[in-house]
Amino acid sequence: MSGTKQLLPGVFVGSHAIAEGLLTRGQLRRRGYRRVVQGVYADPGLAFDHRLKCQGVTLLLPDGAVIGGHSAAAWFGAPFAAAGDPVTVLRAEDVPWKGPRGVRVHQTTLRPDERTVVDGLPLSSALRTAWDVAALEPLPVAVAALDGMVRAESIGLPELRVMAAQGMGRFGAARVRRAVPLVDPRAESAPESRVRVALVLAGLAPEPQYEVRSGGRFLARVDFAWPEARVALEYEGAYHFEDGQIVRDEERMCRLRAAGWIVIRISAADLRDLEAVVEKVRGILVAR
Repeated sequence: MSGTKQLLPGVFVGSHAIAEGLLTRGQLRRRGYRRVVQGVYADPGLAFDHRLKCQGVTLLLPDGAVIGGHSAAAWFGAPFAAAGDPVTVLRAEDVPWKGPRGVRVHQTTLRPDERTVVDGLPLSSALRTAWDVAALEPLPVAVAALDGMVRAESIGLPELRVMAAQGMGRFGAARVRRAVPLVDPRAESAPESRVRVALVLAGLAPEPQYEVRSGGRFLARVDFAWPEARVALEYEGAYHFEDGQIVRDEERMCRLRAAGWIVIRISAADLRDLEAVVEKVRGILVAR
């Protein structure tokens, strides 16, 4: 068993705590400890998120296994996976470990240079993580993670391109070659990445983070733009509704409309039907 249990205060293996006399089984049940995954518990004051799940799973890992894929990507600048998502673990072929429920085990070969330790957690390296994200995750999720990793400078676009070009014959190579050309670190959030992927795949590639100017005067920066048609699309996340931001956004919209721009505004609810967003954009571009 890996020797990281002392590095994660507030997260512990229940049977170990009982064996060491720190808790009784009754206390483990009565004191409200949160079960992170089967056999692993956390202080109820800790936020239950994917990071906490990764910490809990680390306590169970056999020697040589690492946190990888979408789970590891957050330590290299990608958005964290959701709390309900399984923790991705990479293990060697000769390690017969399936993991508890809530863990997705990927049997593979890991070279020594594809392993690292960050915040006390055994992770796959940034480059190996990028490969597994692209190979294992749905395309929009993969591109959003890779956007974040490149934006955080954990990995560069040239490295990704070389990785994809040299990966012939590896598991997931076709998926990697499809994802890498879509990576663009100008995306400022995972939802923006998902919207951009949907638009590009529909043949409506926008200019991300476009600065709109009129007569040389800066008017606004928009999330996506089709400058020739003077059409913009704005994704409005939670921060758009913070104090003062609504007013500033409306002032930006007024400046854009006065300059002859059409602005499409979408929110998190629209992510559930990106086909509708694509068709709305297509209709407006055709009309312009």
